[in-house]
Amino acid sequence: MLVVILHTEVLGNGEPMLFLHTALQTGITDFEYQREYFKSAYTVILPDLRGHGKSVTNELSDFFSNSAEDIRDTLDHLGLQSVHIVGCSVGALVGLAFSKRYPQRVKTLTLSGILPEQPANWLELHKAEVARQSAIVQNEQVTAYFNFLHGEGWEQLLEIGENAGWYPFEETRDLTGLTMPVLYMVGEGNAAEVKGVMIYPEMIADLHVSVVPFASHLVHAEQAEVYSRLLEQFLERSK
Repeated sequence: MLVVILHTEVLGNGEPMLFLHTALQTGITDFEYQREYFKSAYTVILPDLRGHGKSVTNELSDFFSNSAEDIRDTLDHLGLQSVHIVGCSVGALVGLAFSKRYPQRVKTLTLSGILPEQPANWLELHKAEVARQSAIVQNEQVTAYFNFLHGEGWEQLLEIGENAGWYPFEETRDLTGLTMPVLYMVGEGNAAEVKGVMIYPEMIADLHVSVVPFASHLVHAEQAEVYSRLLEQFLERSK
């Protein structure tokens, strides 16, 4: 396994808070509202996940397990023993994988944009997503943007999701091993993710859930102010 010390931007002062970005974004292009909101009270840590941005590697197999090891080694490199972790979508999946493997290194865990179980129409959803990604590659303007963010060859990131079995449901369906306080936030517009509000509280004692109106998969961007205030309250009550 090739472990990557992730390219990381660090802002602010205080307890360390690690933000894990969504697919095809970077540490500095995602969670933009949140980094400004929290940097006065926390040390905001913004890594590029492997294969994204300046965390250059062609090794994208077993992405979530390897990314968890990247987080471990990057925290070691930064001299950080434990952090608050905040992630959405792919970033949340990486954060969850890390938290299961290294719970002693996670002060709190905030998740959004993940599926608690495989939807009945998963194959249909996957087919639509692959078609959407194919359209991205064929759009010259969009391709130029991602070339700028990630360098040429970023298309290999899309290959992770080409197989219908790519999603780590084995990680998301069972949260019983988590010992840290957990906040699960979802947008009301994604019914498959909202199911976690009913499923996850049975698995974790110290779990808080929130369904945010007028938002869907990317709740941290679609309702940035509401998301940030809920996250702030969760962190304060978890001290």
